[in-house]
Amino acid sequence: MTYPPIDSYAFLSDTHTAALVAADGAVEWLCVPHFAGDAVLARLLDRRTGGALALTVEGCAEPSRRYLPDTLVLESRYDTPDGTALVHDFLAVAPGDDEQPLRADKLLVRRVTAERGTVRLDIQVRPRVGYGAKEVTWRAVDGGWRAADTPLRVDCDLPGEVADGTLRFSAELSAGQTTALLLGYGDDPAEPADPDELLRCTCRTWETWSARSDYTGFGADAVRHSALVLRGLSFDETGALIAAPTTSLPEEIGGVRNWDYRYAWHRDAALLLLALFRLGHAEEGRRYLHFLISICSGELLTPLVSIHGTGAEERELPHLEGYAGSQPVRIGNEAAEQVQFDTYGHILDAALVYHQLTGELTEEQWALLRRHVDVMADRWHEPDHGIWEVRGPRRHYVNAKVMTWVCLDRGIRLAELLGDQTAGVARWRTARDALHAEVLERGFDPQVGSFVMEYGSTELDASVLRIPLVGFLPGDDPRMLATIDRLRAELEIGPALLHRYNTDDGLPGIEGAFLLCSFELVSALVLAGRRDEAHEVFAQLLGYAGPLGLYSEQLAADGTALGNYPQAFTHLALIEAALNLDGAGDREALHAWADRGGS
Repeated sequence: MTYPPIDSYAFLSDTHTAALVAADGAVEWLCVPHFAGDAVLARLLDRRTGGALALTVEGCAEPSRRYLPDTLVLESRYDTPDGTALVHDFLAVAPGDDEQPLRADKLLVRRVTAERGTVRLDIQVRPRVGYGAKEVTWRAVDGGWRAADTPLRVDCDLPGEVADGTLRFSAELSAGQTTALLLGYGDDPAEPADPDELLRCTCRTWETWSARSDYTGFGADAVRHSALVLRGLSFDETGALIAAPTTSLPEEIGGVRNWDYRYAWHRDAALLLLALFRLGHAEEGRRYLHFLISICSGELLTPLVSIHGTGAEERELPHLEGYAGSQPVRIGNEAAEQVQFDTYGHILDAALVYHQLTGELTEEQWALLRRHVDVMADRWHEPDHGIWEVRGPRRHYVNAKVMTWVCLDRGIRLAELLGDQTAGVARWRTARDALHAEVLERGFDPQVGSFVMEYGSTELDASVLRIPLVGFLPGDDPRMLATIDRLRAELEIGPALLHRYNTDDGLPGIEGAFLLCSFELVSALVLAGRRDEAHEVFAQLLGYAGPLGLYSEQLAADGTALGNYPQAFTHLALIEAALNLDGAGDREALHAWADRGGS
């Protein structure tokens, strides 16, 4: 059985969990009771044993689809010779409170209306618990259906029947008739939900959220849509941003580069905070900063945590064949055990941005953060595992050194803003300046004509594109100009598509182009003063979006989507690139905006 293209799936979210809907109308991914829970619908990873919620309209194999404007509500139109059906799929949300600004109703809703003529509808609900390992047993309860060994329940106004673990509903609808199926995954509601009201409320909630942003600049439509995706990937209980709602979508079809991305990385934390505040979502920015601070109480920072702020033990699921035969399927992520010094820079950068914009960083929060600046002042000369999480010995990665410099620099600037004149700050300045000099001496290879991946290496690494974006060097510094040209010459596998590195990382096979780096190329070109080139690259990258405007982590040279999906950091880098093109100044637009206090 063939697998649909990764970027053909629609993304639904209630900010507590997510669902992916295939182009034929089948929901093929849903984790309960939250983003990182059991994938009770997992046909995305196994066409034979993964669960699914299929919806078919006789006479139409694949509908036309779109998102209702400024929402994550999917509208699908099924045109047949006999009639037209309009389907609205969504995870229901409503306005929340200060603690949780959006409230998940914990209901996946599939609402079907016959617009004209007559349509024949078939719905099959076939979840499997344990990531597809075991069928469920259905029983009729109070006019609905309940599944054993899982919190799932189904309410539908059509008569249902059960066979081999599948709950099935069929109907013939005439013009003007509507039916709906509600798949609940939380506590039973106090009273039956009205699908029409759920649709109206969900649309209003997303529209109200989107309306907070008054951004009308460069790439406004893509920016607004990407902001919605990021909000959909933010966990309602803690404010954590997951990298993607999926696990083990391959970076190479049929290969082993399959990882679980349902975790919160601290990578580009400042960028996320800047984007949220710049686009009018200060409430979410504050929640995210508080989540970051909450993980700073330990002695050392881990590169990623669960949506609840805990660990991420990794294991394999051999009973799943994996997307297009890509094994192993993994849950959990061993990278949580690595030492990644860039983490410190991202979190301190975010804290500085937050205080510049709000002035709200407290003494208690600063006390937690300054301990980590002290750690980096002691350990900046040590190797680490690096941003790309290569599973090998620690090395002196240039990006890690630059981000350690960011940690020290932002710590010094925060100390100045907060009036901290303790003796340790002078030590931070000494370490920061020594590290800056070392990176320029050992991180740039004149013969290669580029900043390189690690000290003493000639291998390239696209993560060094962030050097001007964090203020380590001006964007038009000759070394950065040379680096941009060398990276494009050596790492570009298609128009605007960059590999992240050209080194042997110890794994078989070759991954695709890394879209985060491709969008960061746009920002680096803007700061280099090469705006026409930046515009061209940005336009090419917009052309690679999936049919619903969503991006995966990577792309093959032929445009095939690879990796987990939709990918938060791709959409975040798109926002950064667009805002930099819109600002087109001599400084990175978002940091310059923050320096002015958000004015």
